[in-house]
Amino acid sequence: MEQSFGGPLGILIAGLGMCAFYTALIWINLLLGMFLTPLFLIPLTWVQDWWMARGKTAQA
Repeated sequence: MEQSFGGPLGILIAGLGMCAFYTALIWINLLLGMFLTPLFLIPLTWVQDWWMARGKTAQA
């Protein structure tokens, strides 16, 4: 006997699954933004400090 989740129950199950998927997608994107942003910003500040120090020695 074949079973399927068609009808109202299937719509509810599919809706819950999609809701869980998109919630997880938003959550992982927020975590990636919070943890990966400093990995790029901190070395960028080192480059800016080096660039500013180089400019000051060239002027002196």
